Amino acid sequence: MSQQITLRAQTGREPGTRSSRRLRREGMVPAVVYGLGHDPVSVAVNARDLHAALHSEAGVNAIISLEIEGGDTLTTMARVIERHPYRPEYRHVDFVRVDLTQTIQAEVPLHFEGEPIGVKEGGVLTPTRTHLLVEGLPTEIPGSIELDVSGVELGASLRVADVPEIEGITFLDDPEAVLMSVTTPAAEEPTETEEEAEAAEAAEGEEAAEGDEAAEEAAEEEGGDE
Repeated sequence: MSQQITLRAQTGREPGTRSSRRLRREGMVPAVVYGLGHDPVSVAVNARDLHAALHSEAGVNAIISLEIEGGDTLTTMARVIERHPYRPEYRHVDFVRVDLTQTIQAEVPLHFEGEPIGVKEGGVLTPTRTHLLVEGLPTEIPGSIELDVSGVELGASLRVADVPEIEGITFLDDPEAVLMSVTTPAAEEPTETEEEAEAAEAAEGEEAAEGDEAAEEAAEEEGGDE
């Protein structure tokens, strides 16, 4: 069973952009809690504590016991995590209340382990999926899924059906969906050598000279006819 992480949440934050900016300057992250038929509650959590909670072994699928200031402790999971576009900070987080006895759906990061045979032969590993959609009890959702790709040969691929079974977890993606493949590198167009370039320039010069001579001869013939 996954270890639950405790996170304290302050209530009473004012809605709006100005209030959110002030909270971030104070090292807090604006958030909202909803789910299981309850009304949404606006809260704020410590940015460092949130970072630690989402970088545990369970990752973004960690079960978080959210201690609401002056209220109850809610069992939640972080969803709709909004990050700053270029700074390592969180802008806003939605916490969804969960029932540990009811299954949920979640996206789990997919990690490729090992170096494919085809890559050693000169191929290129081409991933097509970075996450898998799964269903299971909140306590059974893994932080990541490791897939051994060391046996994949050049021109071969692995699909969802090739992912080893995980007890208590159902994969919801199409079993035939490709996760990664080893492809042949795109052929590079041969670059023109210096000698070839000089030869091409010489040929162009000869063609131009022949053209000038032909033009002069034509002009002389026209002059002779007058």
